[in-house]
Amino acid sequence: MEEFRLKDIREKADAGNVVSGDKYRITCITDRLIRFEYNDLGKFTDEASQRVLNRDLGKVSFGCSRTDSGLTIDTESIRITYDEKKFSAGGLNVFHKKTKGCFSPFWHYGKADEGNLLGTARTLDNVDGSVALEKGILSKDGFSVLDDSESLLLADGEIKEREAEGIDIYLFAYGHDYRGCLKDFFRITGGTPLLPKFVLGNWWSRYYTYTAEEYLGLFDRFEKERIPFSVSVIDMDWHLTEIAEEYGDGWTGYTWNRELFPDPRGFLAELKRRGLRVSLNVHPALGVRGHEDAYEEMAKAMGVDGSSKEPINFDMTDSKFVRAYFDVLHHPMEDEGVDFWWIDWQQGGHTKIKNLDPLWLLNHYHYLDSGRRGGRKLTFSRYAGVGSHRYPIGFSGDTVTGWASLDFQPYFTATASNIGYAWWSHDIGGHMLGENNEVMEVRWYQLGVFSPINRLHSTKAVFGGKEPYRFGTEAGQAMSEALRLRHRLLPYIYTMNYLSYKEFRPLISPMYYDYPEIEDAYPVQLFLGGGFKNEYLFGTDFIVTPITSDLIPSLKMGKVKSWIPEGIYHDFFTGLIYRGGRVINLYRGLESIPVLVRAGAIIPMQEKLFGEAYLENQEELTLRVYGGASGSFRLYEDDGESESYVKDGEYCFTEIRFDWEEAKLTIEKAAGNTDLLPKQRKFTVEIHSIKKNDAVLTVDGKKEQVQSSFDEEEGILTLLLPKVGIERSIELNFSESFSLSG
Repeated sequence: MEEFRLKDIREKADAGNVVSGDKYRITCITDRLIRFEYNDLGKFTDEASQRVLNRDLGKVSFGCSRTDSGLTIDTESIRITYDEKKFSAGGLNVFHKKTKGCFSPFWHYGKADEGNLLGTARTLDNVDGSVALEKGILSKDGFSVLDDSESLLLADGEIKEREAEGIDIYLFAYGHDYRGCLKDFFRITGGTPLLPKFVLGNWWSRYYTYTAEEYLGLFDRFEKERIPFSVSVIDMDWHLTEIAEEYGDGWTGYTWNRELFPDPRGFLAELKRRGLRVSLNVHPALGVRGHEDAYEEMAKAMGVDGSSKEPINFDMTDSKFVRAYFDVLHHPMEDEGVDFWWIDWQQGGHTKIKNLDPLWLLNHYHYLDSGRRGGRKLTFSRYAGVGSHRYPIGFSGDTVTGWASLDFQPYFTATASNIGYAWWSHDIGGHMLGENNEVMEVRWYQLGVFSPINRLHSTKAVFGGKEPYRFGTEAGQAMSEALRLRHRLLPYIYTMNYLSYKEFRPLISPMYYDYPEIEDAYPVQLFLGGGFKNEYLFGTDFIVTPITSDLIPSLKMGKVKSWIPEGIYHDFFTGLIYRGGRVINLYRGLESIPVLVRAGAIIPMQEKLFGEAYLENQEELTLRVYGGASGSFRLYEDDGESESYVKDGEYCFTEIRFDWEEAKLTIEKAAGNTDLLPKQRKFTVEIHSIKKNDAVLTVDGKKEQVQSSFDEEEGILTLLLPKVGIERSIELNFSESFSLSG
């Protein structure tokens, strides 16, 4: 199907990178990433698979020699020896030439990957605590394998089986260069796309039978309470659920419930007026039944007698059904105002095609179809295996509301980056069953701020509502502040979204990505003597250690043990300064969790939280600057939702540099398509944890007035800069050398 043809992929490897025999083929994708193929018919595939799209990453320099004992291939990083027979432990071996750390330099075919750092899982449905994770492509042993032997092939928009069964594996021999390994994984499997800005704000989602009036009233209350949201997710009760017995149950549906929503188009327009994007839940497994408004048109498209009321079965392997599924069922509602779909597939993993998971096909087709109107492609669905990172965002399922579930989610989310799946959306606050504990709810909201996607979700239970004002005063205030902070952080998180797309750097990652040779960076549950499983990196500047247990009654504080790397770190909330290279117990009241920011970090934030304008590139920005070291930040901005970002120059960068030694802050003029930005900007600069200092402001070398204030207790110097044209450079020079306040 032409509309589902993949574009801009390089399926076939450079012929100069290939060594082959009658029954085997070895391809050097990079000097550390090798494809090994073997089958008795000598039939190899050069077509894209479900998992691997690109095999030409450039020319690889290597040597190759043959002797009576077999083949030797030498790249810059590894040596391969192979007896040219069917792959075996004795016949196919790899030696890593550049060992660093404690991993073994030897790998052989079939070797157990005992040091695998794991990946993710399909769902957390009904999970009360932890769940077993599939393997990822990072290993403490230094070698890992991606098995592509049974995945299907993608050709001209269609799915097809391989011609011959055999072995098709990719060996990642990256040692402890975890970021390098992940980068090349993304390069061969396809990168994570840039998400639209609106998905990075707060989502409201509840499984509840709202009327249109009740739903709009809910968002009026949120606005009154100054609780911001960017996405409205309407669960399955938007459609008819109570249907005639002859049609089965109402789990699947495509017809608006007009008793609840008498004017769907007007309802969606009202949500848009409040600055929200809208997603509807669909469970497509039961196909299209005779009660649906779209049944007759669907029957005509499928060549079925519309008067028969025979069900039209769901079958994504049927190209005729796929076209009608989108053209008849989804596109008309998108034209009414639906922005994207929540694909809630819970009906198994089998189709008429061997090894084809219908969830994977749903995600693949929905993602490609979602860009038909020129907007950024987007799905919201469940995980369907390796390669699912191409179809963000992930819905992790209906978790049990309890401390054990909360405690598992930070580890689960960070570890998912080991298989590239970095945009998980959890049911923040828990979904069902469990316990009603407002301290736990607050801690979940605080985790949500520093999660990939912050989506509140719950069931219909009486105590299931997640509205902050339903809780006690202290808890409600903490929850509301958490939601406000998420929107304030949008400039920072959106830049990290760009780095995820452009530099293959996940927003959230385990500590060992940056500290691979330090045992405390590894989860304690995997390695004896290891570190702390819930601590993770957020963006390029934060270390987050969520509190996932109740308050200590005598202290009225939560406690968590944390490893702080070498260096100087500032607590984002309390302002406390920590010197690293140690393990420490951290205590926090209900108002915050430990979030540490490295010295020299520059965190751009916005103050506009509501309405359509909050998603625009802001005229007023606050720059939080943290003392103790020099640092820089490259603020990325574009139009927030079109595909134009893939073109050079259709975005803007603003370079911001902080020189600790020279006592200087520089904001360079905007570079790129400056039509995307406001003509002028007003910056508020907060320099944290320093002693009092005076500043001189110059704009393009000309001295300008600057308002300043200093908080002695907090050690924060605040500078209110005048509005300055974005085409001009700004420099703040301080009268004295900086020194830390604590």
